[in-house]
Amino acid sequence: MPRLPAQPLKSVLLNTAQIELWPADTLRVRSNADARVLAGAHTVLRRKADGRYLAAVSARGVHPLVTGLPREPGLDEAWDALERFEAAARGFDADTQGLLPLHALQERLHALGLDDAYGTRTGLALVAEPASLAFAGRDRYRRPLWLTRSAARGWQALRAAAARDGIVLEAISGYRSHDYQLGIFERKLERGQTVEQILTVNAAPGYSEHHSGRALDIGTPGEPPAEESFERTPAFAWLTLHAGGFGFVMSYPRDNPHGIVYEPWHWYYLGHDSGGDR
Repeated sequence: MPRLPAQPLKSVLLNTAQIELWPADTLRVRSNADARVLAGAHTVLRRKADGRYLAAVSARGVHPLVTGLPREPGLDEAWDALERFEAAARGFDADTQGLLPLHALQERLHALGLDDAYGTRTGLALVAEPASLAFAGRDRYRRPLWLTRSAARGWQALRAAAARDGIVLEAISGYRSHDYQLGIFERKLERGQTVEQILTVNAAPGYSEHHSGRALDIGTPGEPPAEESFERTPAFAWLTLHAGGFGFVMSYPRDNPHGIVYEPWHWYYLGHDSGGDR
């Protein structure tokens, strides 16, 4: 078990290959039992593969939420991440804590029958997940929005500037894990679809910009999410004129070289320095 941190996570999500460590006050309570435990907790360990809450950490100790917690895969890595956060709490920077390795993802892709030919054909590279993310507010559905620290600052500045011009921007989604996308594939395969059929509507796991914590799907009230009709809104017109000044670019215009459908709602934070780290 870890040495308990002197400071709670507050606005930081710590990310490991198999487990995420969330600030407890950003999570939805799923049962009365959860409510009792989470009420006094500052950190919750969440399994990435299925979203299951594994343990709650409070000033009094670690409270298991599953049986067999000590045998949970990836637990030691999660405790290590929490201890590193405690050691660096005062100078913690969510953009400088590195990226998670890709080897486990590559093994799972090969098991699905996805090889390097996909990246070669599309011109897309595998995208590593950040080891930590910053709380960037809530999305349209009141879910926590996680981005890298610099992308979170960029989004908040972009949204505030739009509001001053009478434009309301909503986040539809931000960071998504490899596990999230892999789960989509695995469920569709179980229903009898082929990999080729799934790839016509879903990006291959690991190749989405959302894994980076620097991509946002953006909407506006009254407009359905992730629809081409977004391009006819005042919000899109405003983004076209102003987003670049805040470090954001539209990743997939019409006839883009990756063969991805036109996505006027999808924007990526390059930043204001040396062209970003895409």
